[in-house]
Amino acid sequence: MEVEALKKVERLALKKHRVFATSRLRYLARSALASMFIGFGVIVAFKTGSFFYAEHSPLTYPMAAITFGAAIILISYGGGDLFTGNTFYYTYAALRRKLRWSDVMRLWLFSYLGNILGASFFALLIYTTGLFSESSVNGFLLSVVDKKMNLPMMELFFRAILCNWLVCLAFFLPMSMKGDGAKMFAMILFVFCFFISGYEHSIANMCTFAIALVLHHPGTISMGGVLHNLIPVTFGNLIGGGLLMGFMYHYVNKPDLEEHLDEREDQLNEAESDRDE
Repeated sequence: MEVEALKKVERLALKKHRVFATSRLRYLARSALASMFIGFGVIVAFKTGSFFYAEHSPLTYPMAAITFGAAIILISYGGGDLFTGNTFYYTYAALRRKLRWSDVMRLWLFSYLGNILGASFFALLIYTTGLFSESSVNGFLLSVVDKKMNLPMMELFFRAILCNWLVCLAFFLPMSMKGDGAKMFAMILFVFCFFISGYEHSIANMCTFAIALVLHHPGTISMGGVLHNLIPVTFGNLIGGGLLMGFMYHYVNKPDLEEHLDEREDQLNEAESDRDE
């Protein structure tokens, strides 16, 4: 069952909280790192996709989706604190009564703020490189951003729910696997699924929008468009990670978790009895 993986989720949430309690600045820096790692994935995905986009190839999105998987590997193995994953980890820890809900709210707020800072800084770095200054290269990125900023808010909201459900599974399921190769393959596969499906990820969008805004862009791409997308997408991601992952996995595994705790208590009692003898 998922009990062992859920114990890892709980430990990870508490580890993140310890970092926050020790230094909020350090926690912000870790969150900024996560969105910059997402930024690397955005760059490689849209850079790769632009070659196929220029040829009007049906492989444009599949190739971009495959290469975007680099982002989740960087976050998983390079560290960082991503708001979308935290919606799952902290919700689960709070339901297990390991974290207070007031702490959860602060942790979400600071991770989201750190992600914004990281996305903004990374976009400025990309601007200085000139990598996307040519219209032949940035056309694919700008066309995707334009579409995202003009979708109906209700569609964005439900796409975001499905997105973070899938992305949290991309982090959670590999926790039960052995071997880094299997873990990385599973992560890349799940990220490919979310990208190719057209779901909405608030932090990936944040990074993509930040890059688009520092480029020469059409009037349909604006700060108003950023808010139009990010507000429903952020709340959708919160439901996908918090409700469909955190609450659901706590609910369906609660009997197994309680049984595991009872077994652990019995083992401790037996050990204590042996010492008394």
